[in-house]
Parts: sequence; C-alpha cells; structure tokens
Amino acid sequence: MSGTLNKVMLIGHLGDDVKMHYFDDKNCVGRFPLATNETYTSKQTNERITNTEWHNIVVRNKAAEICEKYLSKGDKVYIEGRIKTRKWTDDKGIERYSTEIQCTDFTFLSTKNESQENPSSQGQSATNLNPNVADPKQDDDDLSF
Repeated sequence: MSGTLNKVMLIGHLGDDVKMHYFDDKNCVGRFPLATNETYTSKQTNERITNTEWHNIVVRNKAAEICEKYLSKGDKVYIEGRIKTRKWTDDKGIERYSTEIQCTDFTFLSTKNESQENPSSQGQSATNLNPNVADPKQDDDDLSF
C-alpha cells in the first residue's frame, strides 16, 4: 500500500465556547478546545486515575457557524478530521508550532441543557447538523445484512 492516511476521530467535551474569526471574503473559522479522558486503575495503588488530553479543534465556514450556534462549554461532541501542524513566529521572533484538528465532520452527542434536564439521557440522542453529511435517520433504504 503506497498511500497515507491522516484521520482523527474524537469524542469529548468542549472546554470553552466556540470562538469565531471572520474574514473579509465572508469566510470564517471557529476554534474550540476539546477534552478527551482516559481512565484506568493503577496496579500499584489500586486507585482510579484519569488523564485528560486537550485538542485544538478548527472548523470552517458554514460548519463553524453551526458549531457556534449549537455548541457551548461542556457539550459532548464527536469530531472527525485530520491533524495539521502550523508553524508561526511569536512577538519575540521565536518560531512556535501549534497542532490542531481540522474538523471535517461532527455529530452533537449531548448539549449542556440536555445533560442538566435529564442526566440519564446523555449520549443517547445524537444530532448531526453538519451540512456536508447526510443524516442516517433520513435514509429509507433497508440494509441487506
């Protein structure tokens, strides 16, 4: 196989609201941090340990506007995308690197309002508002398996 693959799939909670940046040509970018957790039991102490990993999510144009409208800090979301590392120079002239997830697809798994209203329903109602993706609930074809 000679091809390569750059694909990321994450399920996590927003660490902040979506921050939007608009450009003159009517394009926009939304950015937000996403937290994923890994939990395990330490063999030495038998205590439960949770490690949190933070991911910088970048979403563009219409999808960014949808995320800004419907997502807020604490919401659970499924993200698909690819890893992109940007190189930039800070105010002191030092080269810096930033690794981001360029979001290509997303599905809302829960909102903060849903979680507060009915804690037992977390993750049971998923809403895919990405304009680039068909809603599987609208597909009337029967599967052959």
